[in-house]
Amino acid sequence: MGHHVLPGNPPVALILRRSARARRISLRVSGVDGRVTLTLPRGVAERKALEFAEEKAGWLRKQLSQRPDEVLVGLGAELPFAGTPVRIVAGQGRSVRAEGDALHVPGAPEDVPARLRAWLKAQARDRLAEASDRYAAALGRPYSRLTLRDTRSRWGSCSHNGGLMYSWRLILAPGDVLDYVAAHEVAHLAEMNHSRAFWDTVDRLKPGYGPARRWLRDNGSTLHRYRFGD
Repeated sequence: MGHHVLPGNPPVALILRRSARARRISLRVSGVDGRVTLTLPRGVAERKALEFAEEKAGWLRKQLSQRPDEVLVGLGAELPFAGTPVRIVAGQGRSVRAEGDALHVPGAPEDVPARLRAWLKAQARDRLAEASDRYAAALGRPYSRLTLRDTRSRWGSCSHNGGLMYSWRLILAPGDVLDYVAAHEVAHLAEMNHSRAFWDTVDRLKPGYGPARRWLRDNGSTLHRYRFGD
C-alpha cells in the first residue's frame, strides 16, 4: 500500500498495508529483519493509522533497540557453524576449511562473503539430505526433492507432492535443531497438518525434540542477523 517514515530519533520506517480481514489498526515489528508493518482495516483513513503509529513511537523504538545488531560477514567476523562460534580467517588453496574455532576462507577479501555463503549452503544441503533420508527411511515414505532457500518466515516446508524445502541458515544452528526441523518436515509426508497424530510422528522420529523446538523459537531469529553482502 505504501511507506511512511515516523520522524524522531531515530526515524522509523513503516510499511503500510491494508487488510480486509483486520479488525483494528495494528503494528508489527518483524523478528527477522526489523521491518515495521502498520496494518489498516478496510475503511480506516491512513491519517488515523499514522496517528496511532505516532502514539506508539516510543514502544516501536524500544522494540527496535532490543534487536541484535547485524553482523557483516567478512574476515575477522564471527558467526555460528552448527551452533559453535567460529571466526572467519584468510585461508589458502581453493576450498573453505573448518579447523577448530575458525573457518579458513581463501580468495580476495571482497569475495569472502559469497564464497563462505556458498560453502555453508553446501554443508547445509549435505546435512539436511542425510537427516531427511534417515527420517524418511524410518517413516517409510520417500520425499520427491530437496531444495534450499533463504526463507524469512519459515525454516522448512513440505509440499503435497513430497517436496522438502529448508532454510540453508539451519547450518548455523546447533545440529540437534537442524535434525528437529528435518524430522518435522519429513513427518508432514505422513501428516499434512499439525494434529496430535503429526506431533506423535515427530516424537517417533526424533524423541525428545522439545528443547530443539524451543531453541528455534527463542533463538531462530538471530540466525538472520548475518549478512553476506546481500
